[in-house]
Amino acid sequence: MKYLIILGDGMADEPIPRLGGRTPLQAARKPTIDRIAALGASGILDTVPEGFAPGSEIAHLSLLGYDVPSVFEGRGSLEAAGMGIEIGRGEMVMRCNLITVEQERIRNHSAGHISTAEAAELIDFLQRRLGSDDVRFHTGVSYRHLLTIRGGDKRFHTVGPHDVPDRPFAEVLPSAADAAAEPTARQLRELIFRSQELLADHPVNRARRAAGKQPATSIWPWSPGYRPRMQTLQERYAPIRNGSVISAVDLIRGIGVCAGLTPVEVEGATGLYDTNYEGKAEAALRALRDEDFVFLHIEASDEAGHEGDAELKVRTIEALDARVVRPIFEAVSAWECPVSLAILPDHPTPCLLRTHTAAPVPFTIWRSGCHPDMVGAYDEQSARRGRYGHLRGDAFIDLFIHGTE
Repeated sequence: MKYLIILGDGMADEPIPRLGGRTPLQAARKPTIDRIAALGASGILDTVPEGFAPGSEIAHLSLLGYDVPSVFEGRGSLEAAGMGIEIGRGEMVMRCNLITVEQERIRNHSAGHISTAEAAELIDFLQRRLGSDDVRFHTGVSYRHLLTIRGGDKRFHTVGPHDVPDRPFAEVLPSAADAAAEPTARQLRELIFRSQELLADHPVNRARRAAGKQPATSIWPWSPGYRPRMQTLQERYAPIRNGSVISAVDLIRGIGVCAGLTPVEVEGATGLYDTNYEGKAEAALRALRDEDFVFLHIEASDEAGHEGDAELKVRTIEALDARVVRPIFEAVSAWECPVSLAILPDHPTPCLLRTHTAAPVPFTIWRSGCHPDMVGAYDEQSARRGRYGHLRGDAFIDLFIHGTE
């Protein structure tokens, strides 16, 4: 059996008035995904354990069957694995966004989706001015970067900037959860304030303002942790001997690496609506021919949700259907070897809220020779009528791998 998960990040949503009270999944034209739902069986899945914020790091670990309280060591540590950055003992690592702060408020979590080339110049500049033997900035992709602090204490509260659009930034600065962590929290607050001073008139930002783009006016460190320890999928599931992860997002690549999957590079993969959909589909098919398990991640719908752009989100779902799911399904349907295919998001990213929620997500599973249920389309409401019902914990991945009806 070959196993393929196609994950449309943040695809799930809530009814939107300007879409006629429909969700983007309901409004989008997606004939192949709907056909897969009609030929397979569906359900809904809780991907966010109680007590955790609905971030992609939590949702992905959960849907892959990991016990999040036992394995989660912060988003930064997972992204470090995806970037090939070795985290030393006692070294704390955090995600470090470049964001737009205007009039003391967080205006944009991505600095207007700043380019990697522009961001690299800013991160290198900050490393020269703020870095040290103990503090290092690591360049990632677009607005997504890392900050490592040797000897940092992770026991403090942080908020992802995508969760607090238009909030006064001073209200959500890092704050210690334990008195012993106050020096680290204070150090981070100082780094944020210093970055704002340094970035205010940087040439990159002057050029972005002149071009009508949002400037990167601040760093935003969040989700601290240390080096993670996780069993691989190969250790947990006997049918899986090898596998690949395909994503433009370092976080997802890092989760894949920690889960024992090999990252696959795809030229032109951006994590946005202009990503190389066809290249990702081709890469998934190549990997699946040689390996047992492939995790294919498409970020575009999540970013559209964060922008609050319902029409763009509809287009990203339609692109996923026509340019990824259709060529993959046409190919694997003709293979002699059996294939198990799942389609789902990690969490909802409602356009009206512009952030993630912990609501259950719809999923559908098709496998060679399976018996369909009565669901004829793929969306948040249709999936609730599916044969698999409402799943939690590791029930989804167990179902997907072992095929228990």
